[in-house]
Amino acid sequence: MASPIYLGKRSFLLVVGATLILQLSITIHGAGADNSLAIDKTNCPDKCGNVSIPYPFGIGQGCYLHEDFEVQCKNNQASLRTRDSTDQTDDGYSNLLDINLLDGEARIQNRVYWSCKNTNGSIDDRNPYYGRVELLLPSFFKVSYTKNKFTAIGCATIANIVGSTDGTTDLNNLHYTSACASFCDSEHGISKSAVCDGLGCCQTSIPENLSAFDIGLFYIDELIYNPYALPFSPCSYAFVVEVSSFKFYTYYALGSNFQNQDRLPLVLDWNVGNEICEQAKKNLSSYACKATNSECINSTNGSGYRCNCSSGYEGNPYLFGGCQDINECDYPLLYTCHGDCTNTDGSYTCSCRAGTHSEDPKIAPCTGSNHEVKVVIGISVALIFLIICISAILIKWQKRKLAKEKERFFKQNGGHILYRQILSKKIDTVQIFTIEELKKATDNFDRSRELGTGGHGTVYKGILGGNKEVAVKRSKIINVSETEEFVQEIIILSQINHRNVVRLLGCCLEVEVPILVYEFIPNGTLFQLLHDNHNRQPVSLEDRLRIAQESAEALAYMHLSINHPIVHGDVKSLNILLGDNHMAKVSDFGASRMVPKDAVQFMTMVQGTLGYLDPEYLEKRLLTDKSDVYSFGVVILELITRKMAIYFDGAEEGKNLAASFLQAMRENRVDGMLDISILSVGMEELLQEVAELACLCLSLKGERRPSMCHVADRLKAIRSTWKEILLLKHEETRRLVERLGMASTCDMSPTMYWTAQMMGLDIETPNTGHASSTTNMG
Repeated sequence: MASPIYLGKRSFLLVVGATLILQLSITIHGAGADNSLAIDKTNCPDKCGNVSIPYPFGIGQGCYLHEDFEVQCKNNQASLRTRDSTDQTDDGYSNLLDINLLDGEARIQNRVYWSCKNTNGSIDDRNPYYGRVELLLPSFFKVSYTKNKFTAIGCATIANIVGSTDGTTDLNNLHYTSACASFCDSEHGISKSAVCDGLGCCQTSIPENLSAFDIGLFYIDELIYNPYALPFSPCSYAFVVEVSSFKFYTYYALGSNFQNQDRLPLVLDWNVGNEICEQAKKNLSSYACKATNSECINSTNGSGYRCNCSSGYEGNPYLFGGCQDINECDYPLLYTCHGDCTNTDGSYTCSCRAGTHSEDPKIAPCTGSNHEVKVVIGISVALIFLIICISAILIKWQKRKLAKEKERFFKQNGGHILYRQILSKKIDTVQIFTIEELKKATDNFDRSRELGTGGHGTVYKGILGGNKEVAVKRSKIINVSETEEFVQEIIILSQINHRNVVRLLGCCLEVEVPILVYEFIPNGTLFQLLHDNHNRQPVSLEDRLRIAQESAEALAYMHLSINHPIVHGDVKSLNILLGDNHMAKVSDFGASRMVPKDAVQFMTMVQGTLGYLDPEYLEKRLLTDKSDVYSFGVVILELITRKMAIYFDGAEEGKNLAASFLQAMRENRVDGMLDISILSVGMEELLQEVAELACLCLSLKGERRPSMCHVADRLKAIRSTWKEILLLKHEETRRLVERLGMASTCDMSPTMYWTAQMMGLDIETPNTGHASSTTNMG
């Protein structure tokens, strides 16, 4: 039933007209807080992964009220049966997100139905759900008509939904139908609003008592309205989704951008019986409200009932003894009492103390019996302590104002987003600093402590308790729309645990300007080591290859992260810090993205640094781990040529190092580009191996480039093969440094690193001694 229906032109126009009427919310049909006490049955699993499973739901035989409430738990993923067993697209189960015992709701992941047109106008039916029934719920479940909406995305799209609102399971007799239409004549005609308004996205309500539905899509671009819709919007999508979980973005309607949204949240209403409360209570053996002090509630979505604990009790009403008394006296904000509170079974009492009275101490304060004496005493106390009281009020007001400001800034800077991540155990290594701690560490952000200023913030050197040196990054004021980007940096850095990666220590979000705290790396950057003309020193080939290997291992670690593979997005010598003994430390994750394994990230804005950018990324805006490999190839060239990514060789315009080196390889004149200080007899084959590895990384097509893991292994193998000659040359370089009176470690300020745009969305050119530029590319 879910496959598209093709009609004659006249009939099709009638369908369009009818759909436009339906879009005005006229439908035709045949008939006219998370519960924190998820009490389960003894010896039955109460959780599957992060999902609590309260009775009447259950995992395993004897743990659920009815087979409709059986939950499968595989690989810590809970799932609920929501489809007909004849559906061959899956096993008939949908992923279960959570169960709300109090409101009688369950959230599942439901499939997205899509269809795309090929360039020749034919239908691309690679959708695994093409022609399949969407949803056929068990008898105790209904699709929530208050929490969900039928939604369609596309620029020449009519989507229809048919379903059952009378409990029938006959898939050929789904008598409810509704539809919505979405049109747009160009990219610029797509709505910029997050609400679906018919321009690229449409929505319509669904009816009560909906237990089964199917979805269809129609293309109208070849018949009416816009015959040229296919090039920029070839795909249409339709689905039923939880309204609060879906926000429309313009790019959803462009290309095939929405295909990765395989499943979306859907809210189900559930009951424990199909009769109303009055009928259910007549048969106590099957009556589901087992707990004493529980009550029956008739369903608001079709027939049936569910249970809740009576007022003054909490727990699970479906279990004997499941509803326990609430001690109202422990919750004075919810249960007010202006006197002495006493808990009772299912309620509480409130009484005034001796010598005072009130008509209702739950509402009105208790007052003394001798009002005149109380007034005299009050006036006397007020006169004596007037100044003290005023001071106390002012101090309290100032504290309250400061607390509100901190709360506002905490929310503004994404604190609530980060807090949810901490609660979900995604972050457990980040320390939350107070602004007072960081002011003390940086001498109140004194200018003398500045390490540098970049496009997105200023970095200060800080000293915490125990003389621990840190780098404190104080970002510029961010827009509310950038909040998730700022929190993303915290999430990414907190998940990286590698000796060659700069470690995030913590953050402070209770101020207007968000602050990050990193470990302090004292010895500058690889860019400074190679290109600083004022303090240029010899660097052995062994040191260069070791720095390359350590950096490659760090990037490989990020790419192979088990939970969230991380693509750096801005690999360059300026983002490789040097610790003790020139140990490499990869830094600056402003352009980083966490992506699923074997996936790519579509970027709406090109970001990175000129000279390092992957040509394939520039062309297609698809950020992959192979984009980092290309950038790292440029870093290898910097190490063996000691030239910058954009270098000046007597010409007014800068030259691209990667392009120049590849040309030199083709013309067999690489020796002219290599750093003369590492050229010597016996080194030709070694340098040729390194050059070939760099060229392999610089392949124009990403699939031809090696992985970072392969690059790291290759560098390690080269160092091992040529170990003796490398160590010999390293010792010669060390003696040369000693003769020149130069320190073996780089004694330079890390300012150049910290001035990099750590959270930038720009293409930037390193400072080369010539005019530098920053180019925004949208």
